[in-house]
Amino acid sequence: MASIEETIEKFEHDLLSVDRLAARATLAELSKHLELTEISDKIITPALEKIGEKWNAGDAALSQVYMSGIICEELLDTLLPKKKSSQSNSSSIAIVTFEDYHILGKRIVLSVMRASGFEVSDYGSGVQTDDLVEMVKNGGIKILLISTLMFPSALHIRNFREKLESLGLNIKIIVGGAPFRFDETLWKKVGADAMGRTAADAVKLTRKMLKLET
Repeated sequence: MASIEETIEKFEHDLLSVDRLAARATLAELSKHLELTEISDKIITPALEKIGEKWNAGDAALSQVYMSGIICEELLDTLLPKKKSSQSNSSSIAIVTFEDYHILGKRIVLSVMRASGFEVSDYGSGVQTDDLVEMVKNGGIKILLISTLMFPSALHIRNFREKLESLGLNIKIIVGGAPFRFDETLWKKVGADAMGRTAADAVKLTRKMLKLET
């Protein structure tokens, strides 16, 4: 069996080549030995990060980055079927890319969450504070997963939290993204309830919060 490093390299090549069949075969083989969250965290996420680094260095086209995300989302949704939800209130969960328009990270987390048995509403990307407040209010959301790419967007989560509190909306906020990896205390500063580094973290934290609320 190939090493993790070799598998990441092969999967990255499959994605850059837009070879859906090869990428599917790679994940199908992995699914015989690894759990869904392990595949996401150990193979898919590192491969996408490497592709992102190549794009930043000018060694990959934006179209390749975009298609890589699409393929990963498709594979997670089809090859790794979602479980029947075991949480009666899981429809009160939503995910959003706050103010920014990057989508790769959110796509992976959303697919893994759904495959893990959660019903999650996708609030999209580039959503601004006031619009997000209305979405949460109208959707009856209890747990919101927020992804950010840029530091200013991460800081604006504090204003979002304050607006929720002014309306008496006491929801749980889980944040993730580059700013929170660079500053591991930032999530507390912006008023979030938790920070996750991976899709597996998102699943674990959501399960914990749902258990606390029952």
